[in-house]
Amino acid sequence: MIDTGLARILEYNPRSQTTGLPVKPVSRSSADQRKGRCGRVQDGICIRLYSREEFAERPLYSTPEILRSNLAGVILRMLSLNLGYVTSFPFIDRPHPKNIRDGIEILRDLGALTRDESEAEAEHYKLTPIGETMAQFPLDPRVSRMIIEAKKEGCVNEIAVVAAALSIQDPRERPYDKIDQAATAHAQFQHPESDFLTYLQIWNRYSDSIEKMESQSKLRKFCRDHFLSYRRMTEWRDIHHQILEIVRGGNIARKRGKTVKIEIDQAIADKIHRCILSGYLSSIAQKREKNMYTAAKSREVMLYPGSSLFNRGGPWIVASEISLTSRVFARNAANIRSEWLEELGREHCRYTYWAAHWEKNRGQVVALEKVILFGLTIIEQRTVAYERINPEEAKKIFIREALVTGEVAQKLPFLTHNLSLWEHTRTMEDKLRKRGIAIDEETLAQLYEQRLPVISDIRSLQKLIKDKGTDDFLRFREEDFIAHDPDPGELNQFPDQIKIGGAALTCRYRFEPGRAEDGVTVSVPLGLVAKAASENIERHLPSLLQEKVTYMLKSLPKSVRQKLPPPVHLAKIFSERPAADENSLPLQLSRFLLNDYKITVPADSWALDKLPPHLNIRYRVTDDRGREIKTGCDISELQKEIADQVQQTSLDMYRRQWEKDTLTGWNFGTLPENIELTGKHGVTGYAYPALQVTDGVVNLRLFTHPGEAAASHIPGVAALYDILFSDKIRQLKKNIALGGELKTWAMNVGNPKQIEESIMNRVRKELFYRLWRSAEEFQNHADAISTQILPCGQQFIVSITPVLKSFAETCDALQKLMQKNRTNAPVLKFLKETQNEMHVLLPVNFPELYAPERLENIPRYLKALSVRTERGSLNLAATEAKLKEVAMYVNQLKEIRGSLTAESSAEKKNKIEELHWMIEEYKVSLFAQELKTPYPVSPKRFRQLIEEIGSIIY
Repeated sequence: MIDTGLARILEYNPRSQTTGLPVKPVSRSSADQRKGRCGRVQDGICIRLYSREEFAERPLYSTPEILRSNLAGVILRMLSLNLGYVTSFPFIDRPHPKNIRDGIEILRDLGALTRDESEAEAEHYKLTPIGETMAQFPLDPRVSRMIIEAKKEGCVNEIAVVAAALSIQDPRERPYDKIDQAATAHAQFQHPESDFLTYLQIWNRYSDSIEKMESQSKLRKFCRDHFLSYRRMTEWRDIHHQILEIVRGGNIARKRGKTVKIEIDQAIADKIHRCILSGYLSSIAQKREKNMYTAAKSREVMLYPGSSLFNRGGPWIVASEISLTSRVFARNAANIRSEWLEELGREHCRYTYWAAHWEKNRGQVVALEKVILFGLTIIEQRTVAYERINPEEAKKIFIREALVTGEVAQKLPFLTHNLSLWEHTRTMEDKLRKRGIAIDEETLAQLYEQRLPVISDIRSLQKLIKDKGTDDFLRFREEDFIAHDPDPGELNQFPDQIKIGGAALTCRYRFEPGRAEDGVTVSVPLGLVAKAASENIERHLPSLLQEKVTYMLKSLPKSVRQKLPPPVHLAKIFSERPAADENSLPLQLSRFLLNDYKITVPADSWALDKLPPHLNIRYRVTDDRGREIKTGCDISELQKEIADQVQQTSLDMYRRQWEKDTLTGWNFGTLPENIELTGKHGVTGYAYPALQVTDGVVNLRLFTHPGEAAASHIPGVAALYDILFSDKIRQLKKNIALGGELKTWAMNVGNPKQIEESIMNRVRKELFYRLWRSAEEFQNHADAISTQILPCGQQFIVSITPVLKSFAETCDALQKLMQKNRTNAPVLKFLKETQNEMHVLLPVNFPELYAPERLENIPRYLKALSVRTERGSLNLAATEAKLKEVAMYVNQLKEIRGSLTAESSAEKKNKIEELHWMIEEYKVSLFAQELKTPYPVSPKRFRQLIEEIGSIIY
C-alpha cells in the first residue's frame, strides 16, 4: 500500500457559497484506515510518502462533515421536525455560526423561512408554507424549490427528471483511457442552450431504449455504448419515481418498467428554466467576456469546459453548482432571460432611483429605475412613475418643470392665462433692462403649491379641475406676478408695435447681454422691408433713441463735447423734437448740432460701430405666414439680400391685377404712389407701380422699392412721349443729322451717329423726362411741348457747333505738334496725355452731359489745351511742374468723390461739381492766362472750397 497522505475533501464555503474539492492532508485515523487495507489476507506493507513527524502533527480525526457542509437542508429538516432553535441545538460538533447564518440565508432566499414574530429573540425562525412543502422532499432545498415552482408552471414531470438528475452523481462516465470516445458519445445528447435540457435528452434516449429492449443485458450494452452508468441510470429512474409519488401525495404509484418520454419545445424549455431559476436564483451570472461571468454576490466564475454552453453562453446564465477546483467553475448551466429575474426574485431586488424629471409626452413625473439582484444589475435604466416613490418630491417637480415652464402637451386654459400674464410682466423687465420687477420661478411655484394637492401628472390635474367644476382656483392675477411695480411713464417709451403707414410692426424686447437677441427686435414683413429702410425706426422707440443719441454724443472728441451741453440733456432735447425728414439718425443728429450749436460733425464720422449691441435695432424679416426669413441689424443690407425673395410673396397676386404689357399711350388711369399688400396678418408690405421700358416696349410693372420705381418710371413716361410724338421725333432726327463741316468736326470726337443720339437724349431729358402719374398731367405737358420739340433740337445744334469747331482746331494743332516732335519721346508722351485729357473733357455723349451754359466754356478750355501743348513742346519742364500743381487738386477731387454715398446731399454733389470746373479754370490760369477766367482761381480758393465741402454734414 502506497499512501500519499493526501485526499480531495469536499468543503463548502459559506462566504462565497461555493463547493470545493481541495487536496488536503488526511487525518491520522484516515491514514491508519489506509494502512489497514494492506493486511486483509496476510501481513502487508504500507509505504507513506511523508515523514513520521508530519504524521504525528496531523489531527487524530477528519473534520466532521457537518462542519464543512451546506446546512440549509439540515436547518430545514430540524425546523420541520420541531427540534428547537438551530442556534441552541446541542450538536455533537457545533457548526460555526457563519455556517448556520448562511444556511438560514439560503432558505430565506428560497422563501422557506420567515422570522418568528411571536418570539422575543431575533434569531428564531419558522417555516413558511413553501418551506413546509419543501421539507416533504428528501432533497436539497434548492431542488425542492424547483419542484414547487413546477406545480405553478405545469411541468412537474419534466422538473422531476431534472431534480432526480441533480440528486445523483452524473450518469455520464468518462473513462480515462476512452475520454475521446466518451466525449463523442455524450455529444449527441448535448443541448446548445442548456445542460439541464441535456439531461432531458439523455432521459428521452434512455426511455426509448427501455421500451425497445427486451432484456436487461441489452439495456446494459446500450449504457456501455453511450458511456452511461447503468447503476446511476437505474437510481435516476427510482428517484424520479419517488419524487412524483411525493408530489402526488403517494396515492398514485407509477409502473417501474415504463418511463415517460418528454417532448422539448421552446415553451416547455422556458418553463423548465424558470423553475430551475426559482431554486438557484442566487446562482445567476452575467456575461463579462467569452466564457467568463460575474456571478451573484460579486463572484467571478467560468463556464465549465464540459458544459454544452462552453463558447456559446448567453448574456445571462443560471448554474446548479458553483464549485472550486482549479478555478471557480459554473457547472450544469443554462441560458436564461433577464426579464425572468425580477419576477422570480422581486423580494431580493434592490431598487435605486435617480434623474427624476417631468416627461412632457407621458404627462407625468418619472424617474429612472435601476434594479439590482444579488449585486448584479438586471435592469440598468427603466422609466417609472415617480409619484409612487416620492409623491411630495414628484409634486414639486411637476410644478416647477411642467406648470411653471408651460411644458405640457395638452392645452390647459389656466396655464395659458398664467403664462401670458407672467410673460407680460417679464417683458417689462426686458424693456426697462432691469431685473426684479417680475416674480421668479420659485415664487410662482409656491403659488401653485399652495393651491394644489399631492399630484404629479396631467390626468390627475384634469380630474381635479373637473371635480371642482372650474379652473379659477388656479388662475392668478397680474399683481400676483409683479414683485416691484415699474414706472408707467417709463414703460410707455417702449411700444409693442410700430405703425408704418397702414402696417404695424411687432417689437420684441430681450434683456440678455452677450446674446444676439439682446435689445429690441422689430419684425418686418418681407414686403415692408423697403418701406422700413426709408423710415426712422429709432423715432418710434423714444427710450432707445435717447439712449442711443447719448452714446453717440459721448463718442465725440473731447474738444467738441466741451462746446456742448451734457450728452444726456442734449439727447433728451433731440429725441423730443419731431423728425423733420426721412434721413438717417446720424444725419439728423449732425443737422441738429449744426443748426442749434453751429458745430459741424459729418454724418459719416459717428462711431456707430462702438455702440453697445443692444442699441442697434435687430430686424427680423418674415414671410406671409410669419416665418422668419432672415435677421440682421443693417436693414439696407437685408433689403439687398432678400431682393429676389420679395418677388415670391403675395406681390404675385397683385401683379396679375395691376401689370400691363405693350403700352402705346396713357390708357391705364392714375398711378398711385404705392399700393398696400395685404395677407393673413394684415398689411404685409407695399408695391410701387411704375412704367418700365424693356427692349423698346413700355410696360406697367409693380416694384418693391420706391427708388427703383421712380428711376424706371421717368424713362417710361419719356417712352410714351416718343410714341405720342413719333412723327416729330422722326422729323427731329432728320433736322439734327450732322452734315458738312459739322460732321467732319464731329468725327474728331467720335462717331457722328452717337453724337446725334446724344442730342436726341438731351431733347428727351429736357422735354420728356417727367414724373407724371396721371393722364391729365401727361396730356397737359404734351400740349405744352408739342411746338418745342423741333426748335429744341436746333438750339442744341447751335450750342454744340462752336464746341465741335474748337475741338477740331485743337486736334489739328496737336497732330502738327506730334508730327513735328515725332522723334522727341518725352514731348510726344506729353502730347498724347494731353490728347487723352481732351477726350475726357469732351466725350462722345457730351451733348447730354453738359448744360448749354457749360458748353459755352468748353471752347475756352480746349483753346487752353492747345496753348499748353504749344508751350509745353518748347519748355516741357516748366509745363510739367505746373501739371504737378494741378494733379494735387485732381487727386483730392478723386478722394472726395470716392467718399460720396447714396445719402450724400445735392448740396455736397454741387460743390464737388464746382470743384471740378474750378480745376479746369485753374488749368486756364496756369497755361493760358491770356484767355482769362470768369472768376479768380488760386490755391487759397481751392482750400476754402475743399474745407467747405468737408464741412457739409452729408
